[in-house]
Amino acid sequence: MPPGAQGERKGNEQMKEFRLDRLDLERAAHNGAYLRFLREPRMSAGLYALAAGEADSQRPHAQDVINFVVSGRASITVGEETTMVARGSVVYVPAGQPARFHHITEDLRVLVVFSPPEG
Repeated sequence: MPPGAQGERKGNEQMKEFRLDRLDLERAAHNGAYLRFLREPRMSAGLYALAAGEADSQRPHAQDVINFVVSGRASITVGEETTMVARGSVVYVPAGQPARFHHITEDLRVLVVFSPPEG
């Protein structure tokens, strides 16, 4: 089972529950900005973290991406469009579009969902 997950199997289905605080600890323990914690046939999910002032080195993804800002404050540029994001913001990025966070003024934690799954 993925890090930070708790699940209960009923028949062929399995519910998975995650705690962001545990996922963030797991991510930090591996010294990375990103921790993928879920991979299913049609989607995957991860936690992305950038410190205030840190540079975002993302490259365009082959998948559609939904970014849900859990905490922090920054700007994001997708293609030619830029917007400010903060806790509660949701940004959709179409496959192949360049996207990056910048002007990160508060430590950023982003729940990222890929479809189809990454990697």
